[in-house]
Amino acid sequence: MFSRLDVAGMVCPNNVFLAPLAGYTNYPFRAMCRELGAGLTFTEMVSAKGLYYGSEETKKLLYCRDESPKAAQIFGSEPDVMRRACESEELAPFDLIDVNMGCPMPKIVRNGEGSALLENLPLAERIISECAKSGKRISVKFRIGITDEKKITSEFAKLCEGAGACMITVHGRSREKVYAGAPDCEEIAAAKTAVKIPVIANGGVWSKSDAEKMIARTGADGVMVARAALYRPQVFAEIAGIEAPPLLELFLRQLDGTKELYGERFATVFMRKMAAFYLKGTTGAAECKRRFFQAQDTREVARLAEEYF
Repeated sequence: MFSRLDVAGMVCPNNVFLAPLAGYTNYPFRAMCRELGAGLTFTEMVSAKGLYYGSEETKKLLYCRDESPKAAQIFGSEPDVMRRACESEELAPFDLIDVNMGCPMPKIVRNGEGSALLENLPLAERIISECAKSGKRISVKFRIGITDEKKITSEFAKLCEGAGACMITVHGRSREKVYAGAPDCEEIAAAKTAVKIPVIANGGVWSKSDAEKMIARTGADGVMVARAALYRPQVFAEIAGIEAPPLLELFLRQLDGTKELYGERFATVFMRKMAAFYLKGTTGAAECKRRFFQAQDTREVARLAEEYF
């Protein structure tokens, strides 16, 4: 059930992937999840237009090292700009480029990007086709539709494959549901039946048991873990059947790596948020989080971690 996966010649050590998570899947976090057993990790979604105009802040999101395989996710609505992004020097190190066609956030949708493309199939097809012309492996992440009354999963899956995508990830919820409710396994299964390329199931995977049920119910070639990774990145080790280091060790390494790459202030603010995720559900979590959010530097964050983790 959990095994190596070949995606157009890119061999992933297993078929349990870390989702692109806006604001969170920076390099230190991806590296940690990879160490814990994630078969493929994705950057947070990156603006193709930002790359096109040389935004330094956009480029920072793509920091990576020599490990392989690795994937980046981009978003946009202009086919030529999307293709140029795929051809850019910044995306050259990545083995696969994922096109976001599922983000439900209003500011993305208003620009005709993300899940807005589910309502403009000709444009979605042109974007994928242009990206594929770059010579890079192209995948697409999308939702089952805009509403539960109008699901287009099979149709959109075929469109992606026909336009040149070598893998698709299906988030089993409509845009209107955002992250609420159970994912629709039947729709993911319909996508798997519709295409020959690998299909990754996304939504509601919080444990090894969830991952097993998702693959059994959908026939998908793998699963993508999203929010669960923020609360418990050790979920990858659980699924992969490997032993995870203690949380304190993981946290301190993540803290050091984040500070090294992004500086003292960013690391302090970011790792306070990560501590809040990791503490969720523990006894006295509210008081612990209050103390973390009062920390003014990474030294204090580390000291509190040693106290609570």
